[in-house]
Amino acid sequence: MSNDIVIRAEHLSKEYRLGVINHGTLYRDMQSWWARYRGRTDPNAEIKDIATVKRDHARIEGDLFHALDDVSFEVQRGDIVGVIGRNGAGKSTLLKIISRITAPTRGYIGLKGRVASLLEVGTGFHPELTGRENVFLNGAILGMSRQEVASKFEQIVEFAEIGQFIDTPVKRYSSGMYVRLAFSVAAHLESEILLVDEVLAVGDINFQKKCMGRMQEVGKSGRTILFVSHNLTAISSICPKAMLMSDGKMVHSGDTASVIKSYISEAESGGGDAFYRVNPGEMDGQAVIYQVAARNARDQYSGSLELTEPFSVEMEYELRQPLAGLSVGLQIIADDGFTCLYSLSDPELDITRLETRQAGKYKAVVNFPACLLNTGSYSIRLGISSRFSIYSVAEGIRFDVVDNVGIIQMLGQNRKPSLSALQLPWQVEKL
Repeated sequence: MSNDIVIRAEHLSKEYRLGVINHGTLYRDMQSWWARYRGRTDPNAEIKDIATVKRDHARIEGDLFHALDDVSFEVQRGDIVGVIGRNGAGKSTLLKIISRITAPTRGYIGLKGRVASLLEVGTGFHPELTGRENVFLNGAILGMSRQEVASKFEQIVEFAEIGQFIDTPVKRYSSGMYVRLAFSVAAHLESEILLVDEVLAVGDINFQKKCMGRMQEVGKSGRTILFVSHNLTAISSICPKAMLMSDGKMVHSGDTASVIKSYISEAESGGGDAFYRVNPGEMDGQAVIYQVAARNARDQYSGSLELTEPFSVEMEYELRQPLAGLSVGLQIIADDGFTCLYSLSDPELDITRLETRQAGKYKAVVNFPACLLNTGSYSIRLGISSRFSIYSVAEGIRFDVVDNVGIIQMLGQNRKPSLSALQLPWQVEKL
């Protein structure tokens, strides 16, 4: 590799062998085996929608699943690169290969320098050791001497804001304390490459801002960062470059604005459909969002919403077990990747959100007034989370806001130069 290239991937592929799951009875197992032996369709196979079947067939060959498929790229020293894509696109698998957690099935990955990674809450921490001991343990894993870690220790503790708990075993830490200390260790120790996954999303707002600022400082110091996130606003604000993953492949790389535009384009977002539906039985997790729909003023599913009329977004989700501190969130993202609206069904200051919500199926609806959004194309991202956990995410739902009445055109414009087209009340009186 040249002196300026610190990460090089050439035709990188990763395959996993699918496990064989029985049907619960010997009769059905034999029935499925006999059908496969005769080359016929398995009578006990699950019914799936066409899109799911096409996607599965594209990534499954026999009993092998292609988590990554022929991925090649280069990252230069000092680059801050965002990695985006839908759930299951292969982003986390890519970071695990770069961090040497798992090995590629085929291809080559070359690194120049030490790698610090924050892929999961408490990565590399031993639960029985104290925070202090884990800081030195992580430093040793990264190949640093005790003196190097000691020189950064006070900065790490101060950034993590856990000074009074630093000599407490980390098994007694909350998830937020885990994240703060783990990120602080990864960001302050002298590694040349920093890998950060979506784990930062479980922190509070103030900590997320600190993390973003720290990553910008790290980038200015000449270190290289790969940042995986669904938060497109964060990606666009700190990452000059980005890569888009889809179905295990690298489909676009370059400047962040163009990559985000590709991500939310019609091809990646499912054809501009304002209706999202998955089979909850095929989804794992404690909570699953299985249906999302945009409805116009006449309560019809629609991907084209009138500027001067109200509309709504409804979602249906399932809780598999009682959960406390739950919140359902919605983001409206413009076609340039900017998050122009964020709303929670259970605000942080609402004390009722701390109550346990029982298992079962739920429906949530949020209503939008007329003229709230300007004309243009938008995508919706929804999530179910608590303070320290993200349970489910649904994204790729798209809709357009159009002006069929012609208010904006009467002003000689195609679009108002603002995020919102809201008509505010004015009072005018003669003095």
